[in-house]
Amino acid sequence: MEFILWILAVILVVFGIVRLIQKQILWGIVLIIVGLLVGPGGVSIFT
Repeated sequence: MEFILWILAVILVVFGIVRLIQKQILWGIVLIIVGLLVGPGGVSIFT
């Protein structure tokens, strides 16, 4: 389960960076923050 959360967090952060590059600042910040919260290194919302 931890591996799946890590993969999900990486995907969210990558999409957040892509949104920042596309000048969609708000979506980029939201996706990066959610990615950091979901990841095993952050405060996981699933545990």
